[in-house]
Amino acid sequence: MKHLKKHTYTYGITILFVGSLVLNEVAKTHFISIFVMTLLSLLAGFKIFKQAFIDLKYRIIGIDLLVSIAVISAFIIGDYFEAAAVTYLFTMGHILEKHSLEKTRSALKALMDLKPQTARRILNNQEAIIPLEALSIDDLLLVKPGEKIPADGKIIEGEVYIDEQMMTGESMPVLKTVGDSVFGSTLLKSGYIKMRTTHIGEDTTLSRIIHMVEEAQDKKAKTEKFMDNFSKYYTPLVVLIAIVMFVLTKNIRLAVTVLVIACPGALVIATPVSFVAGIGNGAKKGILFKGGDSIERLAKSTVVFFDKTGTLTEGKPSVTQMKTFGIDPQEAIKIAAIGESYSEHPLSIAILDFAKKNGINTVDEPLKPTMLIGKGIQFGYNEVKYQIGNEKWINVKEKSVQTELDSFLNQGLTTIILAEEDKILALFGIQDTLREKAVSTIDSLKALGIKETIMLTGDHERVARAVKETLHLDHYHAGLLPEDKSNIIKSYTHEHTLFVGDGINDALALTYADASVAMGGLGKDLAMETADVVLLSEDISKLTQAIKISRKVKSNMIQNITFALLVVFALMIGVLFNQVTMSIGMLVHELSVLLVLINAMRLLKYDLGGTHVEGKRKQLYRNSTNL
Repeated sequence: MKHLKKHTYTYGITILFVGSLVLNEVAKTHFISIFVMTLLSLLAGFKIFKQAFIDLKYRIIGIDLLVSIAVISAFIIGDYFEAAAVTYLFTMGHILEKHSLEKTRSALKALMDLKPQTARRILNNQEAIIPLEALSIDDLLLVKPGEKIPADGKIIEGEVYIDEQMMTGESMPVLKTVGDSVFGSTLLKSGYIKMRTTHIGEDTTLSRIIHMVEEAQDKKAKTEKFMDNFSKYYTPLVVLIAIVMFVLTKNIRLAVTVLVIACPGALVIATPVSFVAGIGNGAKKGILFKGGDSIERLAKSTVVFFDKTGTLTEGKPSVTQMKTFGIDPQEAIKIAAIGESYSEHPLSIAILDFAKKNGINTVDEPLKPTMLIGKGIQFGYNEVKYQIGNEKWINVKEKSVQTELDSFLNQGLTTIILAEEDKILALFGIQDTLREKAVSTIDSLKALGIKETIMLTGDHERVARAVKETLHLDHYHAGLLPEDKSNIIKSYTHEHTLFVGDGINDALALTYADASVAMGGLGKDLAMETADVVLLSEDISKLTQAIKISRKVKSNMIQNITFALLVVFALMIGVLFNQVTMSIGMLVHELSVLLVLINAMRLLKYDLGGTHVEGKRKQLYRNSTNL
């Protein structure tokens, strides 16, 4: 009904405009002509006059006021067609602008449309299909092939391929098994799962992503804020110029035409429409921009800092070597697992996984655990105080232990030490695989003109050096605490800094960098809340894509602003030489608005390449599932 009214209104004023155009040629001063033109001015200009009144009420001098003054002046001098044409063209410009902006939000609407409506719940061994609103936390759900997962949760039965493309931008389905997290609205491609819900309704990952994209479209960048301030002074200046021209020339028609011609419609929307389109493009690719300001700052980046674990590496480290000193290995593993049981750090998870592989599936709770960021954990167990952490914190005195520690480090293993007071009990050598596309991403960043790529890590110097050389990084800093990372970033005052982390233990560094990107933010609350830009998948090459999109948005914005200013300048010259009338000027303005919108909408289809490669990957997946 709402759309019907909108279309009826648009068609109605268009018919009146065509009628006015014809009557202006055949019977310009006839009563019917004046009536039709006045009716068109009132219908098309009602919202303009209303907004101008509201602006005046709050002491705002905006574009609507400029147009209202011009229309009233045109009526005073008896130029009814100019008044009708100006209101019609200005209103149609608004309608086209709104329609185009709605298209730029299509990525967000597509996400909303992906939400399933029902869930298959199992209660008391009975299966029933219920509306999504009836779900509760910890419900047991059954999801079958081809169905959308109703809510966030964990798999308790089944091994399946899940299509997460609508959130991560990754075309290849992901293999998930018991214990893995799944996300609401993603699509089950094969097999079935039973799952327990962990987040429902507005708390699901998709709902939070949608909310963040909505907020991002409302956050203004510095350029947008500048344009807002510019319009505050621009409009009164135009009114003053029109008054001066009337005083000097005594030509009211010229003064009124100046008011119309100077309306910077295209200039006003030049920046926001580019940012909204850029945010929409990123959303489709699994890149979550937090607003225009985030895009603007990312585009300026000249020095990129990386965290190591979970960013340059897969963040799925595993214990590959272990050495004990005067303690049974099983007991050492058990104590280490107890100490790490409350931590979500990737290295802690590696210790816990190692314990499970050695048959230790459940552990006791640690007594008074104290986490020391960047160092390790102090805890008690069976009335004994233990420490588990890195060699910077736990002092190694025994020569035999130091020899083993050096051996682990020389192999590039991150080493965790378990100690009881001053006695070393065990060493755990942990290895984390570098991300598949890490080398190509670093090379791509340099090709984009990034001056320096620097790794900041709390790991040992020898481990950090090996990673730096493998990935072709420019520099590295090892053995760092979180505050050390922040201090290094702050020292680069002459550059635009970008920090890339996984959102875990990186909050301080993410805050101090000029721009920040969190890797693999899907399902990570801290990553999604802290960073300016969130890469929803684990694909590090999306960092390069994010920078390319941000720079493309900035370039598009500059094009729009430049074009809009040139149009205003050209029209003003035309007015001074009596070559441009009010209606022609407004028509050119609305055409310029449309061109700015079309130029910005190109960002929605901006492709970063790689389609051929993706096609090959899809074919390989199809072949593997057909075996």
